[in-house]
Amino acid sequence: QVQLVESGGGLVQAGGSLTLSCTASERTFAAYIVGWFRQPRGEEREFVASITRHGDSTDYEDSVKGRFTISRDNAKNTVYLQMNNLRPGDAANYYCAANLMRSRCQGMTSHEFAYWGQGTQVTVSS
Repeated sequence: QVQLVESGGGLVQAGGSLTLSCTASERTFAAYIVGWFRQPRGEEREFVASITRHGDSTDYEDSVKGRFTISRDNAKNTVYLQMNNLRPGDAANYYCAANLMRSRCQGMTSHEFAYWGQGTQVTVSS
């Protein structure tokens, strides 16, 4: 069972940038589609971005397109979420998740991900 650990969260001013990392415990991490989700305080968890096993295809939630970039380095068992031009509305606990079953990463929901990290908090000051 793959274990995921997120890092890179913190406090940033609006307009600033952060890069989140999701590191897996398994060398077979390349077999997993990986997604990033976020959960603002008191709200439902929502999809942010996803990436296929070899990074050849990605998907983004509309509000982050052009600002966030998901990428992966399978040699390091790590998926990244580069977040630029952050807004107060981006503040949330960010989670990475892994899916072993699908081949395409478009249109995925949280229910399709069996493995989750503990999350990393992103706070954006206005």
